[in-house]
Amino acid sequence: MQSIPLGVSSLLSNRLAYGCWRLAGPKDPSKITPEDEAHGRKAAITAYESGYTLFDNADIYGAGHAERILGDAIRQVPGMRDKIIVATKCGVRRAGDPTPSAPGRYDFDPQYILKCCEESLKRLKVETIDLYQLHRADLLADPTAIAEVFTKLKEAGKVRYFGVSNFQPSLVAAMQAVCPMPMVVHQVEISIAHLDAFTDGTLDQCLIEKMTPLAWSPLARGVLGDGPAGPLGMPVTGGDRIVPVLDAIAKERGTSRMVVALSWLLKHPGKIIPIVGSTNPERIREAVKAADLELTREEWYRLLLAGRGEPLP
Repeated sequence: MQSIPLGVSSLLSNRLAYGCWRLAGPKDPSKITPEDEAHGRKAAITAYESGYTLFDNADIYGAGHAERILGDAIRQVPGMRDKIIVATKCGVRRAGDPTPSAPGRYDFDPQYILKCCEESLKRLKVETIDLYQLHRADLLADPTAIAEVFTKLKEAGKVRYFGVSNFQPSLVAAMQAVCPMPMVVHQVEISIAHLDAFTDGTLDQCLIEKMTPLAWSPLARGVLGDGPAGPLGMPVTGGDRIVPVLDAIAKERGTSRMVVALSWLLKHPGKIIPIVGSTNPERIREAVKAADLELTREEWYRLLLAGRGEPLP
């Protein structure tokens, strides 16, 4: 796959990233088995062998088990650490943390960010996180305080570059205004079935600020892929409109629905990097083909209109 820089950083990523959310298997961490862990390691190693170089993780994925499993996979494969970008996120706190009465919330308190980073480093078994992202916007976020803690982490050699996830463009701008280092990525939900980033200023801001957009759920929870859909409690609309158009283009191009859906994202001039989250080795390998498929403008807009469900204004 072609490599591109992440924002203005020195990090080079291939056009597809591998998402580690499902590495730990069941959503309930207490139900993770040794077989689940072995399956997760195999998936991560398959992604590496298939050419993925950016591995996206988070401290809440599998309550930290996804980071641990990725760390184990890295240690299992000689040379893997030096050839991949280890990315993870912090800032989401579950209900009951740290006291029974504490609500579920987002927390960018500087001490909490420092604590989360140390714990992620231990689980990942690495000395440095290549890309550290704030996961979901804390309404009490203080950009100046965040800039200070980011500076501490960078000067200590614990983080190389920083990014954000699921932010409004206005908060990104506030962060960029005070941070001595650039936010090199913005991770948001983007797919043919979820078009908000095209209209809310997110992708425009990424172009202006030279931030790389990372697209989570690029297949709309599996609805736009070739396997069984996995709604995971999150609604997906428009699949009945989009899938027939995907299938028609896939047939015309001699490829799969999944490949077309991913290549649709790759065509954007902002150089969107879709995050592929399957743990099925065949789908992990199949997704790579998207990097070699160039949709025409006509095909791209056919799919956009299917996602919109109405003509352009």
